[in-house]
Amino acid sequence: MEVLAWAFSTGWASGISGYWVVLILGIAGRLFGVEGVPPGLERTDVLVAAAVLFVVELVADKIPYVDSIWDAAHTVIRPAIGATVAALIAGQSGSLGQIAAATTGGLTALASHGVKAGIRAAVNTSPEPVSNIGVSAAEDVTVAGVVSLSVLHPVAAAVIAGILLVAGVGLVVLLLGRIRRFRDRWRQRRSARAAPTSP
Repeated sequence: MEVLAWAFSTGWASGISGYWVVLILGIAGRLFGVEGVPPGLERTDVLVAAAVLFVVELVADKIPYVDSIWDAAHTVIRPAIGATVAALIAGQSGSLGQIAAATTGGLTALASHGVKAGIRAAVNTSPEPVSNIGVSAAEDVTVAGVVSLSVLHPVAAAVIAGILLVAGVGLVVLLLGRIRRFRDRWRQRRSARAAPTSP
């Protein structure tokens, strides 16, 4: 039960920032000796790669439209990280439990990634960059909080992740109208520019 709960919470967090999840778990295991953290995440090369990619994401995630391009490029990567981390947490290579954990982590990461991408698409309809920075910073802090809690209390972290996922889906549904209106205005402007001018 705790393994699946941990897989769910880290999967949710991976859908937001997979590199950040790997970095937090790796540091927790290597520097603080937290039990249950997969040894593979504590390796120096893994930590360095995760740190570099997280810094790149930290910048890209706060720039309007660049964040959406980054999200699109990570549609496969984030679920893959979620599934891999969950499988490593479950251990016992090839076991049914490991398969269940990997599936849980991957699907949850895909769902939270979709929510993140949808919210960012709505935020990008705002002309100022402050909202992007604020949303990105809130995501980083929330991921750190959920992953840190999951190390000590996996079930509690899974409950919080579940609530955040449901709330995120609801928010995306509410913002769909804004996204559509922005897309329609953009298409109208493009059509107006493409239309031939009268002599």
